[in-house]
Amino acid sequence: MSLKKKFARESFTIMNELVLPNDTNTLNNLMGGRLLHWMDIAAAISAQKHCNRIVVTASVDNVSFKHPIKLGDVITIEAKVTRAFNTSVEVRLDVWAENIPSGARQKSNEAYYTFVAVDQSARTIPVPEVIPESEEEIELFDGALRRRQLRLVLGGKMSPDDASELKALFFKA
Repeated sequence: MSLKKKFARESFTIMNELVLPNDTNTLNNLMGGRLLHWMDIAAAISAQKHCNRIVVTASVDNVSFKHPIKLGDVITIEAKVTRAFNTSVEVRLDVWAENIPSGARQKSNEAYYTFVAVDQSARTIPVPEVIPESEEEIELFDGALRRRQLRLVLGGKMSPDDASELKALFFKA
């Protein structure tokens, strides 16, 4: 079966959430787990738009919280597929928190999620290639192989000796 290539922009997804009392901890800050849940949903939508298939979360890269997100803030999560491999896609997420009354908006988080496309029997299936267009998309596309190799090495699924893209960062040929 021939898979149609797709532009990265076709997977672009924006999701908004209002931080309500049930989403916060005792300091009235958004709970990290709630944000990760929302990020997973936005990333899955982006991956499904690219693959036109059901996808399952395979990994979540390091997520650091740069600023607390407060009760009443509006969260904007932007997600876009950066690269496709055989049966998986990498999705980049950027999270913004906005206090509507003051107009203050700041970037809170960024992360990469990996999804695997599956059929109705939960068997992995091939995904379309990604065509990057903008400078940023090309940069993210080029870095995706290194990030993938790092994930595989850290997950014990690849020997560090086989991670040629990573080794190239540290050792000259």
